Amino acid sequence: MFSPSEIRSVYALISPHIRRTPVIELDGTDFGVSVASLVLKLESLQHAGSFKTRGAFTNLLTRAVPRGGVVAASGGNHGAAVAFAAMKRNIPAKIFVPKVASPAKIRQINEYGAELVIGGERYTDALAASEAWVIESGAMPIHAYDQTETQLGQATVGLELEAQANQLTTLLIAVGGGGLISGIASWYAGQIKIVGVEPAQAPTLTRALEAGRPVDAPAGGIAADSLAPRRVGELVFPIAQRYVNQTVLVSDDAIRDAQRRLWTTLRVVAEPGGAAALAALTSGQYVPAPNERVGVLICGGNTNAVDFDR
Repeated sequence: MFSPSEIRSVYALISPHIRRTPVIELDGTDFGVSVASLVLKLESLQHAGSFKTRGAFTNLLTRAVPRGGVVAASGGNHGAAVAFAAMKRNIPAKIFVPKVASPAKIRQINEYGAELVIGGERYTDALAASEAWVIESGAMPIHAYDQTETQLGQATVGLELEAQANQLTTLLIAVGGGGLISGIASWYAGQIKIVGVEPAQAPTLTRALEAGRPVDAPAGGIAADSLAPRRVGELVFPIAQRYVNQTVLVSDDAIRDAQRRLWTTLRVVAEPGGAAALAALTSGQYVPAPNERVGVLICGGNTNAVDFDR
């Protein structure tokens, strides 16, 4: 668990390096849903295209980086964030991604100047390769979600959102490894309802909560490059178990539909994982009570703007 003072301290440290991403307040009818009040937090507009940049800078600014630089395993967004932060800090970075990483994310990592290694079918394969590189090189690993510094960085989304949109009653958050939801849930600490949203083909947190511990889950679906790490983190789980009120599962078709609605209604581009939380509302998998003020985190935008099937 993280205290408010820890999160505020990290926010003060990373604020010069990140964007204060905007919120949009809407009538739920804009998306065809019945909700008293709807707030979207557009973290898809963050540097490097996702919330992951907060955790990346937190790691680089609070840990002693060796001469060998840093290494990260990622489905794509974490790798892009670490590559971006490392570029800004003039630190060597090596990023391992699986074959399912989207071309948009691979292109970003290359553009930020990191050394890129593509291999393996899923995130767990990239993680194993990165761990072998740590042993060989002495580089500092930056875990995508199961690391204190990473979680603290992601917690600043909650701090920022509360200042921008107070009196939320509910917040919908997409879940992969759980770094984002555990960080934000630490900030709110039970003050609002936290709902985790997962692809039906990657029910990582859902399975863990059912089992009472992190367990393996399927790792497929349209958002496999961002929301399918096979299991939630060991550091993530106790926070989620305490503060996440429920999880809901959404289909790939529902995620595609949410992507299209974001584009046609707001001209906001979101990748599949970035639109998953909204899909819980637009598909009816989460039905708000009449008086709920619902927040939805649009957490990533790294996709081809005209190809919503990726």
